[in-house]
Amino acid sequence: MIRVIVVDDQAIVRDGLVVLIGLLEGIEVVAEAADGDEAVRGVEVHRPHVVLMDLRMPHRDGVWATERITRDFPDTAVLVLTTYEDDDSITRALLAGARGYLTKDAGRHQLETAIRTVAAWQAALSAEVSRRIMTRLEHAAQPRKDVIGLPGITGTDRVTDLTPRETEVAQMIANGLSNSQIAASLFISLATVKSHVNAIFAKLGTANRFEAIELLRGRPHNK
Repeated sequence: MIRVIVVDDQAIVRDGLVVLIGLLEGIEVVAEAADGDEAVRGVEVHRPHVVLMDLRMPHRDGVWATERITRDFPDTAVLVLTTYEDDDSITRALLAGARGYLTKDAGRHQLETAIRTVAAWQAALSAEVSRRIMTRLEHAAQPRKDVIGLPGITGTDRVTDLTPRETEVAQMIANGLSNSQIAASLFISLATVKSHVNAIFAKLGTANRFEAIELLRGRPHNK
């Protein structure tokens, strides 16, 4: 029996999901939660196989809860069920550890398949989410015409000390991308981006983002 916790701040949505899942053979709802805090507490008590997670909720949202659950309860898989399918929501949820991502227009069969799939530790993504991810990966694999070419920078030769990944991050810094935008573009965590940025600053001998951008664009900052 697959044990599920339903998390959504709207009672009518939770009630509907509980009734729907109750009709699925071999799947049972063991608890409900209205926000991220309740979701984490519910997982601690009931140890479900799957958490059906809304993203936008008061107090603690679904991204926060997903990160806590996947970190502290690695035997529980999170399946996001939300009305949002924008790149930022998808990226934040997947980086937090969600194993599946569906929108609330999914049908009964799609929901059932997704629950069984993530319970078996496989990824379950809606067709639109898969398309968005593939588009982003294809874009990342292609040379970016708008990226400043670091090898040709005249301001410093210190860029040669950067690793290939640091060079990629440095290119994005030079083009004005924020840490969050870099994380989303490269499908890496925000903590990993911050680590790369700190390493870049150290190797370039810069104290902040402004100095790094000036240096990378060939306009060394005068201290």
